[in-house]
This record gives sequence, structure tokens and C-alpha cells, in this order.
Amino acid sequence: MRKTISDAKAVKAARVNTIDDYLASVPSEFRTALGKLRKTIRAAAPKAIEVISYQIPAYKHRGLLVGFAAAKNHCTFHIMSVKVTNEHAADLKGYKIGRASIRFTPDKQLPAALITKLVKARIAENEAGRSYRNGN
Repeated sequence: MRKTISDAKAVKAARVNTIDDYLASVPSEFRTALGKLRKTIRAAAPKAIEVISYQIPAYKHRGLLVGFAAAKNHCTFHIMSVKVTNEHAADLKGYKIGRASIRFTPDKQLPAALITKLVKARIAENEAGRSYRNGN
């Protein structure tokens, strides 16, 4: 039986504990796109720790770094920094952006080079002292 977003909401409401649990709770097309995003984040931030924060997959490196989520009709890459979002506005043209996030669909995924650039910018920002919390 194919999972639907309603199924995913039910699993997420049950409080997922790991990113693997989260990915297992979303429909396959979202799982594939978010799995690629996860792989790229991990390559760009090998020292980051994977966590679930606010019930979404996130990464910590000297504070919250980035995160991602599945919604009804799109995926979201949470940059978690308005400053980094603004600094990379030219790179983000063509994507629907929020104050500190980028929406994309499984059929129009974010390029790995862009994800890497944004993750590295967030690492630099956190290492310079701007973070939500101190430590990892």
C-alpha cells in the first residue's frame, strides 16, 4: 500500500526519533528527493550531527545548521538563516523562498552545488558565533 501525506502526518504526529524514521514516513517521491538532499548535506557538513528538531530532520554544528521537511505539495530546505538566504538571493532565483527556506518539488530538486554552497555558508556563520545555541 502506498503511503500518503495523511499517513506521513500520522507517523510524524507519533514523534519520529531519527531521520530514517522521518523519511520512512513520507511518500516515496518525497523520500527520494529528501534522501538526495540528506546525502548532499552530509557530504558538505561531515562533522554535523543529525537530529530531529521541531519534528523535522535537522543538522547541528555549533548550533542548528540546516534542516528539511516534506509538505503536502513540496519539500522544504530550511537554511535557518535570513542573512544567508539574502546573501545568496541571486542563486535562489527561480525557487520559491521564505525568509530562511527554499521550497522545491521532487521533480525540480535543488542542485547539489547550491545545497553545498548554502550549507558551507551556514557552517561559516555558526563558526563565527551566530547560532541558535552554543555547542553541537
